[in-house]
Amino acid sequence: MKDTNNQSIFKNIGATNHAIEERQAEDYYATDPIAGELLLEVLPELNNIWECACGEGHLSKVFDKAGKLYKATDLIDRGYGTVKDFLLCNVPYHNGDIVTNPPYKYAQKFVEHALELIDQGRYVCMFLKVLFLESQSRKQLFQHNPLKTIYVSSSRINCAKNGDFNTYTSSAVAYAWFVWQKGYTGESVIKWIN
Repeated sequence: MKDTNNQSIFKNIGATNHAIEERQAEDYYATDPIAGELLLEVLPELNNIWECACGEGHLSKVFDKAGKLYKATDLIDRGYGTVKDFLLCNVPYHNGDIVTNPPYKYAQKFVEHALELIDQGRYVCMFLKVLFLESQSRKQLFQHNPLKTIYVSSSRINCAKNGDFNTYTSSAVAYAWFVWQKGYTGESVIKWIN
């Protein structure tokens, strides 16, 4: 009985290595578009956005409607955007911001690569589990590239496996927008959205 209870606890906090259900093969969990709308409310200066793990375009369409989308790409053709492996992109610099919900197992790589690709002063915004803050391996990431702001969602925003919001109607996982501004050296600030 104890193992079952522990499994349930880990599942509820979003620990992917303890999930009862099999993870989606490419780690595709689409983001409710409300997350993009909330981000634009708190960071209206975002512009020329490259959404580099666009899936079916749930976030990209929000950015496009606001006139802020530059391009949308994804490793897999899901009927939206251009097929491109973001981690293999080596354009000199993207003169804009990079915003996405990356595959969680590659989230740190996405953050590091995005920071390499953007100009000074531009933003990298990643929609991630709040527990992304912990981990010895990510400690150096935060020390060398301090977050500017973490926008914690005070009510749960859903990320649906395979973009299936009809089956996956709610989330037990707490998410936040992790925001880096290239060149920022100050203290990280936590704010709440919704």
